[in-house]
Amino acid sequence: MSLSTLLEQHVLLPSQPRVVALLSSELRKPEPGMRSLVQLFSSDPVLTARLLAAANGPAHLLGQRVHSIPEALVLLAPVQLRQLVQKAAPVSASHVSAGWSLANFWRYSLDTARMARALAMSVQANASQAYALGLLHGLGELLLQAADPDTFFRLSELLEPMHPKRPQVEMQLMGYCSGQITAHLARQWNFPEQISDAFQFMHAPMEQPVFEPLTGVLHLAIWRASTRALNWGERQLAVTFPAETGLALSMDIDMVLRQASIDWHAAGSLDVQF
Repeated sequence: MSLSTLLEQHVLLPSQPRVVALLSSELRKPEPGMRSLVQLFSSDPVLTARLLAAANGPAHLLGQRVHSIPEALVLLAPVQLRQLVQKAAPVSASHVSAGWSLANFWRYSLDTARMARALAMSVQANASQAYALGLLHGLGELLLQAADPDTFFRLSELLEPMHPKRPQVEMQLMGYCSGQITAHLARQWNFPEQISDAFQFMHAPMEQPVFEPLTGVLHLAIWRASTRALNWGERQLAVTFPAETGLALSMDIDMVLRQASIDWHAAGSLDVQF
C-alpha cells in the first residue's frame, strides 16, 4: 500500500479504556482539575493527538501554534474536551493483532516521552514539547498496523516494531517508514511545522537541513526506549548508540543512560496501569 493510500484510510486509532473512563469522569466535574487532565492526556498518544489537532484547528489559530499538552488544555473549553473524549475508540490493552501488543506500544510510547522530556531538560530545550514528540512519534506504526495489517505482519516477521533498525526495513519493503507516516499525520492535523519536521527526520536527525535539538532529543529518546523494551545489554547499547547525534547535543552514552534511569524511576505519576 502506498503512503498516500495508507493516509486515506479511515481508521479509528485506539485509546486506553482506563484513560478514557478517567477523563470522562474528570470532565463531568463542574471544574475539572488541570493537573489531572494533563496527567491523563499525557498517558495516551491518540488522545494527545486529538487534543493538539483541536487546539491547532482553524477556530483556535491566533498566530501561534500549540506545541504541548498543557498549552492545548489552556486553550480548549471543557465542552470541547468532552466531545473529544467521546469520540475516542477504547481498546483493551490485552488486544494483540499481527504480533502487535497495544500494552507494549503504550508502555514504549510513555517511556519515549519521559526520556525525551528528560533529555530536553538537559539541553535546555522545551521539555513539554519534547514529551509530546516522544508520546506521539509511534502513531505511524499504529496506523500501519490498523490500516495494513498484512504488511505490518510481514515487517514484524523480519524485525520487531521497536527495533532501532526497523525504519530501514520499512524503507526497503514499503518505500517509506513509520516516521514519515507520523509526519504526514502531523501535517494533516495542522500541527506546528517544527513537530512534523521532527517526525520526518526522527530516524535521521543529522539529515535535517538545519539540525534541530528537539529532533536529536527525540532520536536519542527513541533509541533508549526501544533498546530498553528489547532488553539489550551493554555491548548492544554501545555499538548502536547514535554517537553523531549525541555529539551534536554534547551528550555521550553514559549521560543518556544515566538520565533515562533517573527519569523512569521518578515519573510514576504519569504511569498507566496495564
